[in-house]
Amino acid sequence: MSEGAINRQMKSGEWIMVLMLALVWGGSFFFNGVAVRELPTMTIVLGRVGLAAVILILFLRFRGEVLPKNPKIWGAFFIMGLTNSVVPFGLIVWGQGYITSGQASILNSTTPIFTVMVAHFFTADEKMQMRHLFGVFIGFAGVAVMMGVDALPNIWGADSGNIRAGDGDAGDIEGRGKEIAAQAALLGASLAYGFGAVFGRRFRKLGISPMVTATGQVTAASILLIPIVFIIDKPWILPPPSVAVILAMVGIAVISTAFAYGLYFKILATAGATNLSLVTMLIPASAIALGILFLGETLMMRHMAGLALIILGLLVIDGRIVRAAISKV
Repeated sequence: MSEGAINRQMKSGEWIMVLMLALVWGGSFFFNGVAVRELPTMTIVLGRVGLAAVILILFLRFRGEVLPKNPKIWGAFFIMGLTNSVVPFGLIVWGQGYITSGQASILNSTTPIFTVMVAHFFTADEKMQMRHLFGVFIGFAGVAVMMGVDALPNIWGADSGNIRAGDGDAGDIEGRGKEIAAQAALLGASLAYGFGAVFGRRFRKLGISPMVTATGQVTAASILLIPIVFIIDKPWILPPPSVAVILAMVGIAVISTAFAYGLYFKILATAGATNLSLVTMLIPASAIALGILFLGETLMMRHMAGLALIILGLLVIDGRIVRAAISKV
């Protein structure tokens, strides 16, 4: 696979976009944390991508652009919509029904770990090096620390701390099992993002602009989700959501999806899948702060220790600090 040259070292402008993307994606965990209290999982996901699709289609028309009609391109849109929206969004929202937005964002920060592995097998210019391997091991050690030593033998119901504000006894076996399942779902979302990031590189080769790619992706995702939501959630029988939930849905669609995907594909086109996925290293800061300030969430020491190891693994994968340290020796 050859998609053209990729900038290994991001420029200052790309770093600014990465920081901005981290901020708006961090907000998505907060918005999910609000919406999940009243709406079912797939309805939230459809609301997110559906409204974002409408916004992006209107924006394209304003710019004088249109979505392509080529069936091959639309096939790629549907694959991208599935791997980068439907699957990860669904897993994240479901998981946030049982763990805090802070925990969810920490587990989501493993995306670069999965991406570097996927990129190794499916790209020609982003092969794993020894530092990547070390970073992967460190990152997964962080996941193990965060999930707790009782993650596998949870049948004994070892105390795991607060699962979520107001969720009763955290030592309850059923509650602990749901927490572990939710954490596994977040890891599954990170794996899906890894495939999406690598697959999305082909749009550059096809000559499709970042905004058209973002619009095509969320439009395809919306089409996939409509029958699922009607069959599973039956939204017409749901009680009307509160103002807070409506605002959260608008925020996650407009800010954390429509605007975010424009940035996402812009960075992906020049910086590469592995560099782009480093944005998740910065997301937990805003997600944790918003969860603590507005959702009454708390994090345990093991969660923060796990985050520290995951970030260390990402820094090793990135290689900049390692190279800087070596150059000074």
